[in-house]
Amino acid sequence: MPIEMSRERFEALVDQALDQIPDGIAAVVDNLVVLVEDRPPEGEPPDLLGLYDGVALTERQANHGGELPDRILVFREPLLDMCATEDELVEEVEITVVHEIAHHFGIDDAHLHELGYG
Repeated sequence: MPIEMSRERFEALVDQALDQIPDGIAAVVDNLVVLVEDRPPEGEPPDLLGLYDGVALTERQANHGGELPDRILVFREPLLDMCATEDELVEEVEITVVHEIAHHFGIDDAHLHELGYG
């Protein structure tokens, strides 16, 4: 059964997951914002947990600057729907945040699945 949680508490879990990112990795994140949305945009699978929208660091050109920030979107309702406990939700939010930050660094889904973040 899905759990219920306020948006504020959910956003705190996302902040907590971001705080778990090692300082060395966080220091090289460039022009990135993390947002919480209730559900994926139209055209995306309704059970999508997160989405990286931007140009990976490995794909950027030297003149990449002055651009709007890349975005990581974390989708609250699908995550709440898939979890039965808050502990499970904490873990899934952390996995989702790490997964999407990895895309910022150019790591693809296949490699993330190998690493256990698929």
